[in-house]
Amino acid sequence: QVQLVESGGGSVQPGGSLRLSCAASGNIFSINARGWYRQAPGKQRELVASIFNAGPTNYADSVKGRFTISRDYAKNTMYLQMNSLKPEDTAVYYCAAKPFGGTFEGGYWGQGIQVTVSS
Repeated sequence: QVQLVESGGGSVQPGGSLRLSCAASGNIFSINARGWYRQAPGKQRELVASIFNAGPTNYADSVKGRFTISRDYAKNTMYLQMNSLKPEDTAVYYCAAKPFGGTFEGGYWGQGIQVTVSS
C-alpha cells in the first residue's frame, strides 16, 4: 500500500502562484509514475501533469508553460508549481500514484485539496 497526502492548496487571485506538495509513504518502490489530477464542479476529473521514475513529464495543454511538476526523491515528495493561475484552474487537485503494470485510475490517491482562483 501507498499513502499520499497533499498540502499547499488555498485561495489566490488570478495571475498568482501556488505550490502543491504530495508526500508519499508505504511501499513507494511499487510506484513507477506519479501525477496530479483535478476535478472542477460539474466536470470530469482530468490529468494535469505526470512524472515517471525515469524522468519524463507530461502536461495537459491547458497548463503547459504555467505549471511544473517535480519530485524530491530524498523526501518522497512530489510538487506542482502553479504560476499565472486562472479562474478556470479552480478545482480539487488530487495526487495519484501508478503502480508498475497498473494505471493511475487503479492506483493510489490522495484525499484531494482545494485550489480556488478568484478575484
